[in-house]
Amino acid sequence: MTILDEIIAQKRIEVAQRRELTPVSELEQMPNFKRMCLSTRDAVQEFRSTGIIAEFKRKSPSKGIINAQADVTETTQGYVRAGAAVLSILTDEPFFGGTPADLQAARLANPETPILRKDFVIDRYQLLEAKAWGADVILLIAACLTPEEVNELSMQAHDLSMQVLLEVHDEDELNRCLTHNVDLVGVNNRNLKTFKTDIETSLRLIEQIPDTFAKITESGLTDAATMITLFKAGFDGFLIGEAFMKTADPAAALQALVTDFQSRMPTFINSFSS
Repeated sequence: MTILDEIIAQKRIEVAQRRELTPVSELEQMPNFKRMCLSTRDAVQEFRSTGIIAEFKRKSPSKGIINAQADVTETTQGYVRAGAAVLSILTDEPFFGGTPADLQAARLANPETPILRKDFVIDRYQLLEAKAWGADVILLIAACLTPEEVNELSMQAHDLSMQVLLEVHDEDELNRCLTHNVDLVGVNNRNLKTFKTDIETSLRLIEQIPDTFAKITESGLTDAATMITLFKAGFDGFLIGEAFMKTADPAAALQALVTDFQSRMPTFINSFSS
C-alpha cells in the first residue's frame, strides 16, 4: 500500500465519521455557507498578481514536522501583506497536521483573499464542509479519483459557487481527468513514488494544458529563477508552501522571494505597497 492509498483509506473513514458528527443541515446553517466565493482564477491571472498560492502546512508524510509553531492567523495575514494572491490551507490532520479551525481562522483573518481547501477530496460532503468553513476553491487530485468522480465533484463544487483546481502528476492523469468543468490545472512536480521534485514535469506538461484553464505549478519551487522559468513557459500561478513554512518567519520568506522576483522581472508585477 502506497502512502496515497493509506491516506485515502483513512479519509473514507474520516468522512463517514464527520458526516455523523456534523450533518449537512448543520453545515448549511454556518455563516460562511452563504457567502459569495472569491475567484481564485482571477486572483492568479490578474495583472498585478504575483500568482503565488501561499500554503500553510505544519507537516507532511515525506518531511515530517515542518513547522509546529506557526500561528495560522499571523502567518496568513503576513502572506497576504507580502503579496500572496491566494492562500492554501491544509485541513488533513493525521498526515499534514491541518484542521478545519485553521481554514476558518484564515478566512476570518483574510476576508478578501481566495482560500483553497487543501485536502484529499473524495466525497461531496467535503465540498459542503469547504463551503461552510469559508473556502473558495477545492483541490481534486487525479491520482486518487476516477475521471467520472472528477467531473461530478467539479460540477457539485460549481453548484456551491466554488472553483476547482485539478492536480495532475503526469500525462496519463491529465489526459484521463481533464474536464471543462475544472477552472485551474495544477502540475505537481513531486513524484508520488519517490517524493522527489523535478520542474521538468511542469515544463513537459504545460503545452498539453489548453489556455482555457489557469495553469498552476506545484512543489519544488524554492527560488525566483525557477519561478521565472516556469512563468515564461506559460504558468499563471505557483503553489508554494514548504519553502516558506520551513523558515522561522514564513511571511518574511515569501516577501524575500517576491522582492527577488520583482528585481529580476520588474515589468511583471507592481509594488504591493502602492
